[in-house]
Amino acid sequence: MEKMTKKILVIDDEPDISRAIRLTITIQEPNWEVVEANSAKDGLKKLLEDESFDLVLLDLVMPDMSGFDVLKKIRSFSDIPVIMLTVRDDELDKVHGLELGADDYIVKPFGHLELMARIRSIFRRVSGEVKEYEKPFIVDDLMIDFNKRKVFVDNKEISLTATEYKVLEILARNAGRIVEKNTLLSRVWGTYEVDNPDYLKIYIHRLRSKIEKDPKNPKYLHTERGIGYWLLAPPKK
Repeated sequence: MEKMTKKILVIDDEPDISRAIRLTITIQEPNWEVVEANSAKDGLKKLLEDESFDLVLLDLVMPDMSGFDVLKKIRSFSDIPVIMLTVRDDELDKVHGLELGADDYIVKPFGHLELMARIRSIFRRVSGEVKEYEKPFIVDDLMIDFNKRKVFVDNKEISLTATEYKVLEILARNAGRIVEKNTLLSRVWGTYEVDNPDYLKIYIHRLRSKIEKDPKNPKYLHTERGIGYWLLAPPKK
């Protein structure tokens, strides 16, 4: 059952920004808990000691360790959703962060409405749209268990982040049909990233590296150039 409360870790070396983020979140969601870590080392320590966090807001530039390096370490032991925070509106930074496993990217200064919209979008991805019981999606060696939100290839579970799973889930629910880029972007990231197809390219690449035996010649996940993406459909019975 989905938790009614949420626990968020803010890793940012500027205490004023961390406090402002905590205040913004708790005003909107009084039952949510926000924990501050004012260094990369402290943030990693808190994550390793406490598995109950639901989301990490991670600053990109910190004196003791780059946010990219922190993200690498997080992804070595956890699939927890991560939103990167930065003052640099640099497309290469965004791409690099997403390639390392970030779920979203937000540029400082940001308004409280945008911050909350992105956080809620992440939690919608995590909670999913599971009915009381749904049959798994099975095509050849790929299986998606919608009820447990797990993916298997050759009977081996594949580790996916919440965003990777959401992209794959949307494609599976529309298997055999092209899902347009803008549709995927809006359903996964919301209206803020509809004009940023690089998000999708990165996630499609990451999904292929995990579910395909030969990512360069995909069997399951296909590209329709200039339009969108589609997933192989199970054979009709």
